[in-house]
Amino acid sequence: MNIVEVQDLVKKYPAFELKDVSFGLESGRITGFIGRNGAGKTTTIKAMLNLIHPDSGDVRYFGSPLLKSEADIKKRIGYSTGTVSWYPRKRIRDIVSIVKRFYDTWDEAAYRKYLDLFALDEMKTPLELSEGMKVKLNLLLALSHRSEVLILDEPTSGLDPFSRNELLEIFEDLKKEGVAVFFSTHIISDIEKCADDIIYISKGRIVAAMDKDAFIRQYSEEGETLEETMLRLEGGVDHD
Repeated sequence: MNIVEVQDLVKKYPAFELKDVSFGLESGRITGFIGRNGAGKTTTIKAMLNLIHPDSGDVRYFGSPLLKSEADIKKRIGYSTGTVSWYPRKRIRDIVSIVKRFYDTWDEAAYRKYLDLFALDEMKTPLELSEGMKVKLNLLLALSHRSEVLILDEPTSGLDPFSRNELLEIFEDLKKEGVAVFFSTHIISDIEKCADDIIYISKGRIVAAMDKDAFIRQYSEEGETLEETMLRLEGGVDHD
């Protein structure tokens, strides 16, 4: 049973349109959301979180419509973009003291675990962090309130290869705990390493939404890496 249902999302802009986007996410599975820049990944994610308002369509979490139960649902999900742009001059410790008030599920032990794992200094401000450490700070906040669904927009952006592998291992641990992990990325090797399912979007439309092995069987040619498959598809997919 899907823990998240995205149904027929439409969002029209002057130069771009998200067209009838539909897919589901299951508990305890890692889903990679792939497509070239401008394909509609971030627009879809923002619509899933009501950060933008779609022209039509529906998003449900745990069987409930997002628009009717937004406050309760958002306590049960974690969201992270690639960077932190708020409270740039406040210490991490002070940011956390504010954020934790919004979650009755805040897990101080988990917070301390990821703080240590990510080697973050509570006394620093986001302004003092590298781009990679800003990514880790945003993830720290998303992971510290026992989210049942984790929605991440380019979470490995700005991370070195070691830190990316570290993050993918965290995804695997969360999967074992039954968390649904959904992340967009342009780093196809990350998808190859950890994803159970692939959702492929191109020009605002979902081209494929299936488990990774089925995707490879259907779309990859013999001897191709997943990255080579994506490059070939983006050069020749018929969207009509």
